[in-house]
Amino acid sequence: MSQSEKLKVAEHTEHRAVVQEYLEHLHDGPKYTPEEEAVYKERIKELLKEKDAVIVAHYYTDPVIQALAEETGGIVSDSLEMARFGSQHPASTLIVAGVKFMGETAKILTPEKRVLMPTLEATCSLDIGCPADEFAEFCDQHPDRTVVVYANTSAAVKARADWVVTSSIALDVIDYLDSEGEKILWAPDKHLGSYVQKKTGADMLLWDGSCIVHEEFKAKGLLDLKKIYPEAAILVHPESPDNVVQIADAVGSTSQLIAAAKNLPNKQCIVATDEGIFYKMQQEAPDKELIIAPTAGHGATCRSCANCPWMGMNHLKNMMDALENGTNEVFVDAELGKRAMQPLERMLDFKNRNL
Repeated sequence: MSQSEKLKVAEHTEHRAVVQEYLEHLHDGPKYTPEEEAVYKERIKELLKEKDAVIVAHYYTDPVIQALAEETGGIVSDSLEMARFGSQHPASTLIVAGVKFMGETAKILTPEKRVLMPTLEATCSLDIGCPADEFAEFCDQHPDRTVVVYANTSAAVKARADWVVTSSIALDVIDYLDSEGEKILWAPDKHLGSYVQKKTGADMLLWDGSCIVHEEFKAKGLLDLKKIYPEAAILVHPESPDNVVQIADAVGSTSQLIAAAKNLPNKQCIVATDEGIFYKMQQEAPDKELIIAPTAGHGATCRSCANCPWMGMNHLKNMMDALENGTNEVFVDAELGKRAMQPLERMLDFKNRNL
């Protein structure tokens, strides 16, 4: 079977209109004075102690949130480490700063814990673009395929899967399944799926989803920037289009890109992922100059401008309010959670076996 025969994408163009509709109703988060910021941070620190809570934050959240997580004994990480940290930390309450599927994942893995989020409205274009009912029907049409879903999906989609993966472990899992002779049904990110398929040679049928942040990076823009910084390394997240991935010096998950910035000899790095990663990347590579990759447009002409608008909905005031009032608690139906737990545990067990 040829490479092209092993890679098939099922088109779901109507979902793009739904994602666009969500984006049109978003607005920028609040801007705080230094005095307001200090007050909110101090109160959050008090509440974390009072509520026996810990902050679990993603690399793409505001640097102020990331710094506060570190100051208070929490974590800033990718979605895989967020899941592991939350399940292993002794705190009885997790305050998850990220998008909704991350809060759901924390609740599925630790149903006995209280999981709060600064907002429950922070979602993800990959999640929106993969409705559970349509996905279940799609799976039913291909019963011969092992269902592997990206972590950026709802609890209901995870419950329909055989495996859940993050970008940091996707290659290893698909390579393993391919070696076992499995044919794969992959959802929802078609760009990550295409990257994994080309790396592993696995037989993969892809759902037609994409990340609004990474899809806006363009090869021409990167090549033009490379002319200005000829010695810079190009770091690319695999949710980016194939022609962007092809010109990268390093391709990987958020944690893998941070490691690349630290370990590559280049003194400059052009980074094609959400700009929120710069906080941790600069910590790990303090001697490097980090340059954000250009997106398709600027201002009103781009949908994300290298900043996930939903990640930006996490801020100090709504985090403080969630802790103070117990609002924005994440609930997952018990039966659904049990079914979603199985593919999540399969991922974590696989990771632990391959450390």
